[in-house]
Amino acid sequence: MAGRQLASKWLKTEALLTDARVAPYIPMTRGYRAETLLAMLRRYGNVVIKPIVGGGGYGVIKVFRDSRGYGFTYMDRTRIYKDFGTMRRALNTVKARRRYLIQQGISLARIGGRPIDYRVKVVKNGEVWEFRSMVGRLARPGLFVTNLCKGGTMLSCREGLRRSLPRIKASAKKAEMRRLTHVCIGIMERHFPGIGELGFDYAVDYSGKIWILEVNTRPQ
Repeated sequence: MAGRQLASKWLKTEALLTDARVAPYIPMTRGYRAETLLAMLRRYGNVVIKPIVGGGGYGVIKVFRDSRGYGFTYMDRTRIYKDFGTMRRALNTVKARRRYLIQQGISLARIGGRPIDYRVKVVKNGEVWEFRSMVGRLARPGLFVTNLCKGGTMLSCREGLRRSLPRIKASAKKAEMRRLTHVCIGIMERHFPGIGELGFDYAVDYSGKIWILEVNTRPQ
């Protein structure tokens, strides 16, 4: 049985932030407002904006600030503008007509220049949560989103870690992901009784640090 579904990325992020063991793994996340976007671009250089409700990489846009000005990438197209105001007006024409959140940009480890992240899927069987899959998702060439429905390639978790971060022990990083998943399951169950399956999207950056990008209650 699939159990309860919870669409809001914001509510799930807030729940995870209540636990001091998990909070350091979560990128800075804020509700979408123009002034917040500008402040986070000044602090981090790049952010990702995504609909609070939605999946499959739909509506996800990378926004950045560099020596050329301000710009954004949606799917395989990048646009650059000299000032923030012009960029924001153009961005508003591309964004889905939904509520968005802004998330600190993470420099994902890459394979052949293509970013990779990880999906860990767990399902509740009776009273016990079981790991069903731990896979890497390698973005299609030219895209920054890794979703398989957007042309991403699936790898085993171990292969993805080994190929993207050859200097880091893949088994240790995979074990850390599993431990973190167990902690997060407990938090999610306390906040949202009745859930029956969860999909955790993890990023691993160039330094090997794990980040929780989002949690899905209806993982594909």
